[in-house]
Amino acid sequence: MQQRKLAAVADGVGTGLPVYVEAAEGGIVRDVDGNQLIDFGSGIAVTSVGNRNQRVMDAVTAQVQDFTHTCFMVTPYEEYLEVCEALAEVTPGDHAKKSALFNSGAEAVENAVKIARHATGRSAVVAFDHGYHGRTNLTMALTAKNMPYKDGFGPFAGEVYRAPMAYPYRWLTGEKQCADEAFDAFTSMVHAQVGEQNCAAVILEPIQGEGGFIVPPAGWTKRVADWCREHGILFVADEVQSGFCRTGDWFASDHEGVVPDLMTTAKGIAGGMPLAAVTGRAELMDAVHGGGLGGTYGGNPVACAAALASIETMREEDLAGRAREIEAILVPRLQALADSTGVIGEVRGRGAMIAIELVSDLDLKTPAPQLAAAVNAACHERGLVTLTCGTYGNVFRFLPPLTIGDDLLAEGLDILEEAFAQALR
Repeated sequence: MQQRKLAAVADGVGTGLPVYVEAAEGGIVRDVDGNQLIDFGSGIAVTSVGNRNQRVMDAVTAQVQDFTHTCFMVTPYEEYLEVCEALAEVTPGDHAKKSALFNSGAEAVENAVKIARHATGRSAVVAFDHGYHGRTNLTMALTAKNMPYKDGFGPFAGEVYRAPMAYPYRWLTGEKQCADEAFDAFTSMVHAQVGEQNCAAVILEPIQGEGGFIVPPAGWTKRVADWCREHGILFVADEVQSGFCRTGDWFASDHEGVVPDLMTTAKGIAGGMPLAAVTGRAELMDAVHGGGLGGTYGGNPVACAAALASIETMREEDLAGRAREIEAILVPRLQALADSTGVIGEVRGRGAMIAIELVSDLDLKTPAPQLAAAVNAACHERGLVTLTCGTYGNVFRFLPPLTIGDDLLAEGLDILEEAFAQALR
């Protein structure tokens, strides 16, 4: 299969490890050679309710038997309505909300920008260092990291500006100064380079994903959102990776009571089926003219059925609570690993969205991407699916299914410790 992949699939489509999957369930991935791997990636936070979730399988099977597609813009259907109603219920805030459904996180982000520009009559958009928002032309402009996402693909969409991210571990003057100085740098940049009156939206991942699971200081995100509201700027929370119980709340924004004007979701929304959404204040969502939003596959009925089953599972099984239990297992083990190895600069994250940042010098905080790659390879050799990330390629992120058992978590952490021992020999 790997030879067939090399012959038929474009080289630009990379893979983390050459394992071809034939089945997955309960935190286990089985490949075509019969090997079983523990899944600490969930397809990058997608299969949060677990692969082969019974509710999802039943809902998808029933929907396929009815119809697979009509295009909501041609002949609508109830499943789309039900997903939008569910999103209005579970997303932050008790104001009137509406949604539009799409296919991917990048498509949701792009449409959130369209809505913000149309609703405000302004054009500028501000994103943050270390942020990741997708691979379309506009979302590449919003994304901070060059390789592998942007290199050679420009020129990118204009009227996109970037502010320093509140990254406590790497803030130059120290963690205590991070919140105030990062906020001042952000507001000063908008004022000087953009002009508040020209800014349509500020987009932020409440916990940054691809950039390294960066958690801003307590209260900082709400401070940004409040400042935006003072200036008529829409605050857009990109919850594509952090949403749907992943961080121990329904959404990472909930942790500090942040209520975004617009929110983008995808990944964990539909149990592995492709679906994304923009949810926002009704008056903002309604500002766009009829026909201005949509797409042939957006809100596909089969994906909608999967999303409704996933949301029901999250509710019935309290997967937000389960994410907090996973954190309680992961963090002490990872902190002990940090203490014993001396190469982990920080353990961070919330819920089942946890990361460790590897460094070659704890005092200088020198990124150690080669070590991260070596540990990652050693994990793969031992049957543990792990993912790296971070602007400097030195961060391990842990995204197990929220339904994974404690025994598999413990076994996976044992493997991780063995992989560190091998890489550090």
